[in-house]
Formats: sequence, C-alpha cells, structure tokens
Amino acid sequence: MHPQFPIQYQFPLQSLNTFGIAASAHAYLRVTKTEQLLGVFADAAWVSLPKLVLGGGSNLLLTKDFPGLVLHIALQGREVLASDEHHHYVRAAAGENWHEFVQWTLAQGLGGLENLSLIPGTVGAVPIQNIGAYGLETKDVFHSVTVFDPATSSTRTMDAAACRFGYRDSIFKQDDGRHLIIVDVCFALPKQWQPNLRYAELAQALAEQGIATPSAQQVADTVIAIRRRKLPDPAVIGNAGSFFKNPVVTGAQCAALLERFPTLVHHAQPDGSEKLAAGWLIDQCGWKGRTMGAAGVYPKQALVLVNNGGAQGADVVALARAIQADVQARYGVLLEPEPVFI
Repeated sequence: MHPQFPIQYQFPLQSLNTFGIAASAHAYLRVTKTEQLLGVFADAAWVSLPKLVLGGGSNLLLTKDFPGLVLHIALQGREVLASDEHHHYVRAAAGENWHEFVQWTLAQGLGGLENLSLIPGTVGAVPIQNIGAYGLETKDVFHSVTVFDPATSSTRTMDAAACRFGYRDSIFKQDDGRHLIIVDVCFALPKQWQPNLRYAELAQALAEQGIATPSAQQVADTVIAIRRRKLPDPAVIGNAGSFFKNPVVTGAQCAALLERFPTLVHHAQPDGSEKLAAGWLIDQCGWKGRTMGAAGVYPKQALVLVNNGGAQGADVVALARAIQADVQARYGVLLEPEPVFI
C-alpha cells in the first residue's frame, strides 16, 4: 500500500453517514491532501471505478454497499483571508466541520453565518446544497469555491455566478458539475453586520428572551436552542435533517389549494411563486410520529425521517415513498427528497 494512498478495502460506512445506515465500500481513501485526488484520478487502477465523494455524510442515504472507491474529504484549515470596504473574507477547507467553522468565525468577531449554526455536515457540502435556515442561504454570504476537476486534473476557482445557486441546488448537483470535487470555500461576511431576523420563529425567540438588539453570538445561540428543541441529534437518532424540500408551486396552484385547505402554510416568493411547508403537508397527512419497520417520522418535526435502530436504506426509501404518495394524493404536490440516494 502506497503511503500517499492508504486505501482500505471493504470499509464500513455506518459511522460516516448521519442516518447510521450499515453499508460498506469496496475501497476507501481518507483524503487529507489535494495531491491525493490528483494521484487517484491519474492511476489506471482507480480511474475507471465508480467514485463517491463523502464529507460529513449528512445529506445522503445509503441504500446498498458502494461498489467503487469512496473519497472521504478530510481536508482541514481555516483562515481570515482579507478585508475590503464592505466585507471580511474567510476561507475553510472542505473537510472542516461546518458548525465548528461557524462558531470559529463568531469567535473572530465576524458575524454573517450565525443563522446557519448547528447544521450537520462539512464545509464542502455547503455550496452543493446551497444550505439555508432561519432566513439565510449560502448564496447570501458566498464569495468563491476552489474545486478539483478530474477531467483536467487541475483546480480552479468558481464565483457565485458560476455555481448557479438555486433553492437547495447548485451546479454541483447538475450533470455538468457533479463531477467537481470541492476543496475549499470562501465566504464574504459583512463589515456592517446587522442581525437577520426575517424568520419569525427566530425573532420571536429573541424577543421572549428580552433581547432587542442581539449580537451575532446571541443569534447563533438562539438558533442552536431552537434546532436542539425541534430536531434530533444524529449522534443519538440517525437522520439526515430535513428529508424533503419545501415544494414551490405557482401562485395559481397555491390559490386553488387555499380554496380547499384554508390553513395551508405558504410563503410568497419574489417571482410570484409560492413555497409550501413540506413538514405541514406531511403532518396533515398524519405521518408525524409514525413508523414503518425501523424507520420513522420524528415526532417533533414531520420533515425529519429517522432511523430508530437497525433501519436499512430500503426501509427509509419505502417510508419516503409512502409519504410522497399520500401528499401527492391529497394535495397534488410531489415532495422531492433532499438527501442523495446512493
């Protein structure tokens, strides 16, 4: 075994996915240096094998053993790069834990990422999903990303426009970009920081604490408290966070639904469309707290599917399909899963 490429075989993946699904990889490499990626894709023995790029395992559902090579991105490093008139620029390697990175920026006195506190996973997954929570999306604070392109065996930098961010979407989930491997991400944090309290639940929680002008750390602490109250800890109950995207429908579709379901939870979008609350739809169909085998719907949040112990990927898929069928039958809306099925 070459010391630069300590590849392990029949490697168990249960501890590397937050659902806690038992599966294995034919081969596994913990990537700690970008040079390892260059070597793997230049090696005739590995270049033709299917590859799975793995970060924190918080946005995937393993449905079977993986027949190829898992590249576990464990690149480390974080730094304040520079400042200009309007922003501080901070960069983190793709393998850094996301929540720890957010807390590190706050410790540097830099606000801007606090609304995204306690989201599981690594920095590298953040632009792929364009993660968002409590009124903030990645694209709002994104500057650039460094990627390794296996097709050219080189790295390059991409700006926000090149990343084509959408709702829980980016070029990295599309046919022309899913082969790119994220190496590090740079964020532009505002010098003139103001709390982002657009999300009503967050604003209310701060008001209940008597905090009229919160600091970035107070916003982060409140977000953390809300998430811990509503969402299960993956270290205790296997899950991948929100399992379904909030569906977006036309204004006309929403109006028609409101005639039949006056309490429908919906949020108007700038382009005239309406975003529906997937959790509400699932809850109204009676799924909150229900189980199918070892898989279930979290009793405190219908948007979260959980592994109650010993669930296989197929169990979670079956539960998800049943939920989709019920919601579509009642509301005519197809829920789209957030996690990638492997």
